[in-house]
Amino acid sequence: MTRTPIIRFLPASIFGLLICYAVTCQAQILIGREDEEAIKRVIAGSTEAFNKHDAKAFAAFYAPDAELVTVRGERMKGAAEIERGLATIFATRATAATLKTLDLSIRLIKPDVALAHVINEMSGVVNGKGEKQPPHRELSIRVLVKDEGNWRVTAFHNTIMSTSQH
Repeated sequence: MTRTPIIRFLPASIFGLLICYAVTCQAQILIGREDEEAIKRVIAGSTEAFNKHDAKAFAAFYAPDAELVTVRGERMKGAAEIERGLATIFATRATAATLKTLDLSIRLIKPDVALAHVINEMSGVVNGKGEKQPPHRELSIRVLVKDEGNWRVTAFHNTIMSTSQH
């Protein structure tokens, strides 16, 4: 009994496809870890800049056309406006404000688009009368894009978490 050429090469073809699949999957996992670490550095760096009250350094983690919405619903468009807006916040209600990251989750949507959920504890904020407010937790949703190998925040929306969610 003779085998047709297709049947003779079928086991080798299947084996080759399995090897290619395994190598490709492993490469994707490694790339995902690199991207996740890079995104974590963006989030940690922007938190550090916030804690230093350095609006310029904070805005450097944002895309030029980024949008940011604060817990008060203030909307800033573009890294330059984010820098100016944050400088105003630091000069008024957040002169002693600090953030502490409590939880972070990251999900890659596409190889160059990620979604991050960040829970921070904010302390040191004062109200309009200059009275220190108690610490509270904030949940921010951040969309990050990878451009020329660098991750930047392109959208940021922040909200105060209810005490029942702690």
